[in-house]
Amino acid sequence: MATLAKVQTNSNSYFEALATAERRALHSFFDQHVIEDDDLGYFALDEGDYNALPAHLAHRVVHTVHGGLLDEY
Repeated sequence: MATLAKVQTNSNSYFEALATAERRALHSFFDQHVIEDDDLGYFALDEGDYNALPAHLAHRVVHTVHGGLLDEY
């Protein structure tokens, strides 16, 4: 049963991170990524904080929500 609890926890953290990424993307020029982490489960990361994602983070991206703002006038 411990495995089932771990899966539910990871599933919950994935959907929470996805919801955060989707909310942020609406008001950002930058892509929002859902990152898998062994300790945290999943978390949302704003690409604008890093210029280009470092390789150790880029390999752990499981979903990307594209930024909703355009830089064109």
